[in-house]
Amino acid sequence: MQDCVFCHVELEPKQRIVLENEHCMFLQLDTQEIPGAGVLVTKAHRESVFDLTPEEWNAVQPLLLQVKAYMEEAYRPDGYNIGWNCGAVGGQTLSHAHLHVLPRYADEFYAGKGIRHLYRSPENRRASASSGEQPE
Repeated sequence: MQDCVFCHVELEPKQRIVLENEHCMFLQLDTQEIPGAGVLVTKAHRESVFDLTPEEWNAVQPLLLQVKAYMEEAYRPDGYNIGWNCGAVGGQTLSHAHLHVLPRYADEFYAGKGIRHLYRSPENRRASASSGEQPE
């Protein structure tokens, strides 16, 4: 993809490759809301995590462990949130598979609020769920 900032890292001047292996890269932006946050992406363009090849899947885990070691040394987080957003409704805003790696800190406003916090909120209930209907 010609305009993909993960396929062409140079398109986003504030982005840098921190770690990489044959199939994947860990990228960080110079400006982050959470110090140390970044994304692990495949070098080949894959629209979602469901499109990764077996080789790419096998490359994610060792790089993720390297990312953790790097973050422990550089940022000393108190925890992590790690996740893939898939599709627009799932929160994916760039159509290149990317694994969010978010270091978390005890002094954050939302410390202790994991990924499920959003989904458990009453505001996020499906309209059909409140009527007792089951999705087909």
